[in-house]
Amino acid sequence: MKKIVTILGARPQFVKGAVLSRIISRHNVVNEVIVHTGQHFDKNMSDVFFQEMNIPKPKYNLAINSLSHGAMTGKMLEKIEAILLDEKPDVVVVYGDTNSTIAGALAAKKLHIKIVHIEAGLRSFNMLMPEEINRILTDRIANLLSCPTNTAVQNLKNEGFQNFENKIEKHGDIMKDAVTYYSQFSEEKSSILKDLGVKSSSFVLATIHREENTNDIKKLRNIFEALENIHQEKEVVVPLHPRTKKILQEHHISPKIKCIEPVGYFDMLELLKHCYLVITDSGGLQKEAFFNKKYTIIVREETEWLELVENNFAIIVGNDFNKINEAYQAVNPLKIDFTKELYGDNVGEKIYKSIITLIDN
Repeated sequence: MKKIVTILGARPQFVKGAVLSRIISRHNVVNEVIVHTGQHFDKNMSDVFFQEMNIPKPKYNLAINSLSHGAMTGKMLEKIEAILLDEKPDVVVVYGDTNSTIAGALAAKKLHIKIVHIEAGLRSFNMLMPEEINRILTDRIANLLSCPTNTAVQNLKNEGFQNFENKIEKHGDIMKDAVTYYSQFSEEKSSILKDLGVKSSSFVLATIHREENTNDIKKLRNIFEALENIHQEKEVVVPLHPRTKKILQEHHISPKIKCIEPVGYFDMLELLKHCYLVITDSGGLQKEAFFNKKYTIIVREETEWLELVENNFAIIVGNDFNKINEAYQAVNPLKIDFTKELYGDNVGEKIYKSIITLIDN
């Protein structure tokens, strides 16, 4: 039987991996071995996803976290290499732009194992972002580049990827498959709205975790002061990333908003379905917001998902206090038409078929 090793390490990867795992299981011609690097180590940011979404339990959990980028990536590379030598897969599948992504891709490449990069071609054009470095390097050594959008395909062509030994395919965004499928169950499985005492459209959902924001205390203060200001008009709910929480505590910042522990996927879906709008520095949440018909205020200087901004489903404001508040006041998210198709359908099946083709060739 063919064998795939899938590398997962962060919340969005668990969600996307769940989609592909379900398809692989249904076809029953490939044995999938899941490696959890441990990059997201908080129980609510990892274990709960496997439990809720019926993802097969990882065969390996490396528990590598809370290290510098170099140390984390190096330890992952070492451990993943040993696993690949033992498992001898036909293909290694990596998602997105984390340290887990580049470590998995490097380990596979050095062992001459084929690599599939899902979410290939995304670019922020900001080389100060660790994620940008990870995604560019992973693209360069992958055999199959699964692109979510035309923009991603064009980015690769602009960089000359059509001249390299890889295959570029536009499949669409596998996250849409996840939202479509799991939305059927989230209302039944989640009690988050009742637990928080919030009603539909009565609150703003916000997440802040990017290093560009958390590592600069001035930027972080600006963002949370803006959230506090918005909170005076409409309640702001923030599932607080462990790193962000730690930094806020170290600087004795106690935002006067509703900060809660990280939540599972079904809880997040219900928060997305029922929030007024989203304020975030997360790339994945921008798309999940769109799939749930929610407008997004992006507290970064750029986004990989340009089509959201170009079609007025999101706005980039950086960490400027005034711009965040102005964006909030300027938009009526309830009047935006979200019927435009941007990210395709049945994406997981398309990716699966391309993976099988890659293995067979």
